[in-house]
Amino acid sequence: MKYAVVTGGGSGIGRAICQRLAEDGYHMVILDCDEAAGSETAELIQELGGCGESLVGDVSSTQSVKKVFEQIAKVDVLVNCAGVASIGKAGDTTPEEMDRIYGVNVKGVYHCLHFAIPKMIEGGGGVILNMASMASKVGIQDRFAYSMSKGAVLSMTLSVARDYLSEGIRANCICPARIHTPFVDGYLKMNYSESEREEMFRTLSEYQPIGRMGTPAEVAELAAFLCSQKASFITGSAYDIDGGATLLR
Repeated sequence: MKYAVVTGGGSGIGRAICQRLAEDGYHMVILDCDEAAGSETAELIQELGGCGESLVGDVSSTQSVKKVFEQIAKVDVLVNCAGVASIGKAGDTTPEEMDRIYGVNVKGVYHCLHFAIPKMIEGGGGVILNMASMASKVGIQDRFAYSMSKGAVLSMTLSVARDYLSEGIRANCICPARIHTPFVDGYLKMNYSESEREEMFRTLSEYQPIGRMGTPAEVAELAAFLCSQKASFITGSAYDIDGGATLLR
């Protein structure tokens, strides 16, 4: 059985990818800092007849990620989905906020690559899929730190694809626009009154020329394809899944 490790698999896009890859027969390893959320994803997979286990880890911590990967028998697929958001321009993004975003979104991806790649090489190859963003390609207002981090994810993807091609490792990334996840609902609840939320939800939806936000399941379908043998000729690519937002900006 092949093993797939998904960071941030406790909710949203990460959970959807875990469930979809489980359908393809992978033994899922859910890595999340939220023990309850990760366990819930594993239970959902098991209830549907799949194989899933949850490990607790902080991707921003070298020792935490090292400890987690020491517990994983092998890695055939790594999906780096864990990430945090940030709002602000360069002038009002504090050094502390910059460090927080860098720690999770950039260093967190590096940590998992660092400890997963040797296991992939030992197993004769593998697939890496990183979650970037349309922000890695176009300028998005008030997203300075977040855009920085996703630009780094895109660059790391290209580097890994080139450096480990001869080791049988493919690396690609996905660049979504806004996806309707529990995070979006929480953001609206935290920052807008009940009377304002519907209008703001419409604004967020209409940012995509197609007229709506994407769904985690749609991202998961693309992820499953890129992790499969059907995509065996694809590496070093960044896939937009954005309702036309990148093309039409």
